[in-house]
Amino acid sequence: MDRRKKMDAKKYMVCLEGDDATGYSAYAPDLPGCVAAGETKEECLKLMAEALWLHLESMKKDGDPIPEPGTQVVYVEPTPIEAFA
Repeated sequence: MDRRKKMDAKKYMVCLEGDDATGYSAYAPDLPGCVAAGETKEECLKLMAEALWLHLESMKKDGDPIPEPGTQVVYVEPTPIEAFA
């Protein structure tokens, strides 16, 4: 099997943190322990894509169920608490 072959059409949400001064880190909330870090955003995302593949391959080899992507991103505007407004 070609190791570069896409596992399937699933896409997992990835949280990317950091900046150009300190570097970047990423993690996948639906796959605990699946993380990556890099000096640039591009490097971090490339490494994260590889980490996702390796993580899922390891889960398959161990016979673990593969979780469906389920994390949702919602932006919430801060609202003052009436007692403090």
